[in-house]
Amino acid sequence: MDRMFRVLAFWTGIFTVMLFIGDMHGAALLFLVQTAFFLTVSYLKLSERMYMYLFGAYCTVFFIGFTWYSEFILVPGFGH
Repeated sequence: MDRMFRVLAFWTGIFTVMLFIGDMHGAALLFLVQTAFFLTVSYLKLSERMYMYLFGAYCTVFFIGFTWYSEFILVPGFGH
């Protein structure tokens, strides 16, 4: 399970680089923090159950944050 967190760190790192190149520095910073989180957690040698709990907590925080952003911050059709 620790290797899957390294895979998540790899992909969030790729997104960090792409967002930084695309001059989206706020989103790049957000993905950089996620990369650091996943990489740090992957080397803690936790039990598989704890890794599942951490992933569930991560998904919960993501879905709440995404829902809040899309409901209260995002302006539909802005920029088109």
